[in-house]
Amino acid sequence: MLLDPQFLSLLSVGFLLGLRHALDSDHLAAVSTVLAERPSLLASGAVGLWWGIGHTLTLLLVGSIVLAWGIRIPDEFELLAESGVAVLLIVLGGALALKLYRERWHVHGHRHEGEPHIHFHSHRRQEDHRHRHWLVQSIRPLCIGMAHGLAGSAALMLMIFSTTKEIGTGLLSILIFGLGSIIGMMVIGLTISMPVIYSRSISQRLFGTVQGLASIASLSVGIWMLVKLALSASGE
Repeated sequence: MLLDPQFLSLLSVGFLLGLRHALDSDHLAAVSTVLAERPSLLASGAVGLWWGIGHTLTLLLVGSIVLAWGIRIPDEFELLAESGVAVLLIVLGGALALKLYRERWHVHGHRHEGEPHIHFHSHRRQEDHRHRHWLVQSIRPLCIGMAHGLAGSAALMLMIFSTTKEIGTGLLSILIFGLGSIIGMMVIGLTISMPVIYSRSISQRLFGTVQGLASIASLSVGIWMLVKLALSASGE
């Protein structure tokens, strides 16, 4: 079965769909809010990796249940899961906005040896803060990825059922799809982190602006999703 050219073609398509899946607006918005707080290439790659792992783990879990029992995911479940993702985006965007407000940077003037100096200053942020352990930092993107995987499980299961109902084949297809989404999100994470890192190297004001844009994007996508889901539910 694994050597069947048609099956290998389906796996290749699944991998490409996984790469494309990482580009969905809700995924980009969620990951950008996390990356806006961790401006480094290493952190951005780790965020993409753990998001993809969480996303794939949820898909494999749901896929195992659906393929083993032959059940169909109800529309109400899909609606609830997508609503949860929308609320999550609003929470992430709001949390980042609140953090920016609490750590608000402002112009601070003073004198050195009789000469006036002006620079940006924050009464909250400290440069010598301790970095959290990598495991703690991985939990957040892992959970976000799991939530997105839950929301996207219904559509993926329909695609899997249209090609096979065998558990082994179906789970392998999900795994290949998940691998594509992991690689795609890691690449996206590295790409998104570039303007964040660059802005921080230029000025703190520009860095704060980029963070603010990430917050607005997350809030906007979350609200747009809720409105879209509400209109879809009312039209049924």
